[in-house]
Amino acid sequence: RSMSLITCCYSLHMNPPPQNHHASCTSLYKKPFVESFEETPLLVAVLTYIGYGILTIFGYLRDFLRDWKFEKCHLAREREEQKDFVPLYQDFENFYTRNLYMRIRDNWNRPIRSVPGAKMDLVERVTPDYNWTFEHTGKVLKDVINMGSYNYLGFAENTGTCADAASECTVKYGVGVCSSRQETGNLDKHEELEKLVARFLGVESSMVFGMGFATNSMNIPALMGKGCLILSDELNHVSLVLGARLSGATIRVFKHNNMQSLEKLLWDAIVHGQPRTHRPWKKILILVEGIYSMEGSIVRLPEIIVLKKKYKAYLYLDEAHSIGALGPRGRGVVDYFGLDPCDVDIMMGTFTKSFGAAGGYIGGKKDLVDYLRLHSHSAVYATSMSPPITQQIITSMKCIMGEDGTTLGQERLCQLSENTTYFRRRLHEMGFIIYGNNDSPVVPLMLYMPAKIGAFGREMLKRNIGTVVVGFPATPIIESRARFCVSAAHTREMLDTALNAISEVGDLLQLKYSRKNRHGSEGTDLFSYLESHQD
Repeated sequence: RSMSLITCCYSLHMNPPPQNHHASCTSLYKKPFVESFEETPLLVAVLTYIGYGILTIFGYLRDFLRDWKFEKCHLAREREEQKDFVPLYQDFENFYTRNLYMRIRDNWNRPIRSVPGAKMDLVERVTPDYNWTFEHTGKVLKDVINMGSYNYLGFAENTGTCADAASECTVKYGVGVCSSRQETGNLDKHEELEKLVARFLGVESSMVFGMGFATNSMNIPALMGKGCLILSDELNHVSLVLGARLSGATIRVFKHNNMQSLEKLLWDAIVHGQPRTHRPWKKILILVEGIYSMEGSIVRLPEIIVLKKKYKAYLYLDEAHSIGALGPRGRGVVDYFGLDPCDVDIMMGTFTKSFGAAGGYIGGKKDLVDYLRLHSHSAVYATSMSPPITQQIITSMKCIMGEDGTTLGQERLCQLSENTTYFRRRLHEMGFIIYGNNDSPVVPLMLYMPAKIGAFGREMLKRNIGTVVVGFPATPIIESRARFCVSAAHTREMLDTALNAISEVGDLLQLKYSRKNRHGSEGTDLFSYLESHQD
């Protein structure tokens, strides 16, 4: 074994990773793989930095006025007698919260009082003190078109088969389990769901958890530890980042969806081994997502699997946003590319998006799942999944698989694909800069300037469109954006209403930054191809 390792390392030293390896990877894709990340216009970037600079100057001025009691400070402050203590807040983050976030805080945490379906009802609120506190007016904004929820297949509903099944399950089992799976919280419904998930994914076994975030953050530490190496995409979700940090493993980050960057890290890891000792790594794990929720991009899974096999690494695939939303059968990014699920060592996903429920799952080899049942903190200590939620997942998953005796699931998959292509094409034609893959139902529209974050959200709500706006620290400081989530529940009329409002607000705020030909033949031909080849 030692000689083979030495031979492998010598071979890698003499034959470094090819720089043009990925030019030949187009043969791995059975259909066009097109992603758009148009570069920020120079003038927009400069004006954005100037905007942040002005806000920072005024922020320091207001802090000065607060210190001298000219302006009331609503935020909790360090007590004078504790000035020598370690501060509770990092200085920049606290400064950002006080002086930038508070200006636009009304765009977040809006309470709703309905099912988060294609339309929803919002509770109206006002602020008497510039967003430090809010008061409800007692009014309700009815039938707001919901372009922000992850309701990809439209299963967030309170009528129909899923809702009826969950209601019946509540009558029989109650709402809570009041115990962990290791004790008296293991229901027959949980075992039924796990068998169904394994069949849905095409793997040997699976296990489910009550919380999607904990599925990542509590399972990665059970799989990795000291002497292991984690290679993580730079745009991975915070749950993956937290799980990697908690594991105690060495973490190295590769550029987003950049196979040359990943291969270089793999090559270095094999050749040089662990720092100082240069011993071989115990395990090398690649962490990626199916759809990246802030970028709308899709992982280059065929190329990653090639690299994984070449360098004998393990692959952890987070399909939180892609399961149910991609692929001709709705089975995620593996289905989308027509790959073998056995090539992915650890398949993770959540039930909070496409299934209209809560929780997450891990799928893979039976030995892997059996190991996690004994060593995962999320499996051993956490309260198990609520019975009605379990039933909601079972019913919606069977609908997607066509095991409910209808074609409703397949119709929803086709409708989501059609809506996604239409929505992205229209935004592209209007002249907006939109990020991501053409098949991704997550559609980021770039705003850039901090003042336009709040303005966009407010103006859209005036037109009865509910949107999500995102800024630093969830995005790079100059890449603020609005994020739309397309749903199968959206009708063409709803999408047209939303698109007209977006165009109107885009003209008002001058957001149509794209320098590409808005009606160019290349873009039009591509979207026409996608619309004519819906799965």
